This record gives sequence, structure tokens and C-alpha cells, in this order.
Amino acid sequence: MWPLPALLSWALAWAVFVGLRALAAPLFIALLCAAVIGALPAVWSPWPLSGWRRGFIALGFPLSLAASGVASDLPAWAWLLPLGVLALLYPLNAWRDAPFFPTPHGALRGLKRLVHLPDSAQVLEAGCGLGDGLRELHVEYPRAQLDGVEWSWPLRAACQWRCGYARITRGDLWKTDWSGYQLVYLFQRPESMPRAVDKAARELATGAWLASLEFEASQLEPDAVHACPDGRRVWLYQQPFTPRRETSPVASRSR
Repeated sequence: MWPLPALLSWALAWAVFVGLRALAAPLFIALLCAAVIGALPAVWSPWPLSGWRRGFIALGFPLSLAASGVASDLPAWAWLLPLGVLALLYPLNAWRDAPFFPTPHGALRGLKRLVHLPDSAQVLEAGCGLGDGLRELHVEYPRAQLDGVEWSWPLRAACQWRCGYARITRGDLWKTDWSGYQLVYLFQRPESMPRAVDKAARELATGAWLASLEFEASQLEPDAVHACPDGRRVWLYQQPFTPRRETSPVASRSR
């Protein structure tokens, strides 16, 4: 359907902007309302969208407005508003991890055939964002206790609204205790995987699983690999982890 979501979002933002200006609304108010309305589909989209497409949608109206020259009367500080909204949604320290990697729709379909969990299993999405991963996990494990941890408080609130069946906590995924979970799922970055492996090795109990969408833990041998419908992989590691022969042993076995 791409680029239909972007075109609809931009058209809606421009309609709001032109409409408010026709009603004699102040330029700054018209800009703010149109920018927020135009960015909403990037956050609560009915379509499965990748991270860069969501960003493309959110930035489309401000960039097109700047190029048009319509808002040339705005003070220079007003153009810092989009950066302020971005900093509110994702504080600076969160960018050291994965800024915004939503789990694609249907990516975890069939995961339960590889990772068998009891009905009462505790499952965590570390860095849950808007809850796309939790929604997929809920389909696979509808009776599990799902938890999510997210540093951004607006995203945490939005995630709780979208995933009423889960318990969402605002916090640092690296400081959250993973020891009580039978499955920890994450969609991070390649640079974050060594840190995730080290934390999982220290905290996960024997038999618990670490699941990573797309990015492999290069220092470990996977116990299973789930193939997503879009061709990506979910790399699955069960504690106690098995170090790869060609790498030096990591702290993967908690003795």
C-alpha cells in the first residue's frame, strides 16, 4: 500500500493547516495542530510500517511546509518544535539502543512451535515501544503474563493503551530484572546484542529463552531459528547458552 499512508497523512496535515488559516487561526497554532495530526499515523498506524517509513510520514508535512515558504513568517525557534517532540518521545539516552524498531505484523507467527511455554509463563519485551512485539506475542501466547519495559513515557502510555492485556513499565531495559521470565524478546541493534547476551546469561534461569528479531548473537550458537513471513529471522537461544567454537567463551553459563 506504500506510499498511500504517507500521502493520506500529508494531505490530512495540509487540510488541517489550510483550514485553520482560513479560520484566521494564528500561524503557529495552525502549524502545531497540522504537524501533530500529520504525525499521528506514524505512531498509531493501521498499516504495518517500518521505522523509516514512520519517520518519513511524521516529517513529511514540516519539510514540505518549509520548502513551500508558506511559514516564512515563523520565528526561527519554532522550527525546533519537531526536535522537541522527538526528544519527548525518545529521550537521548534511548538512542543508544534501538530508536524505533517496531515488530512487523505477523513476524512471530508460529513461534510457539519452537518455543514451548506454559500457560502461566512470564514473557518480557525489552524495549517495547508502541507494543507491536507484545501484540504479536499475545497472539502466540494468549495465556502468558506479558510485560513490557519502555523508557519513553509517551510511548509507554501509548503501549499500555494498545496492549491492555500486558503490564507496561517505564524504565531502562538494561536495569530491568530478567530473572523471572521464561522468554525475553527484543528487537535491538547488532551493537546491542553482546550486552543483551551478557545480561541474559547472568539473569535468565535454566530453560529460559532469549529471542532476537533479525539480529543474531554472533558469539552464541542458536538453539532454534524462526523464519518470519517477510524473510527475516528470529534467533532463539536457550539458557544455558552455547558459545560458538570460533569465539572466545562469553559469560554465557551462570554456574
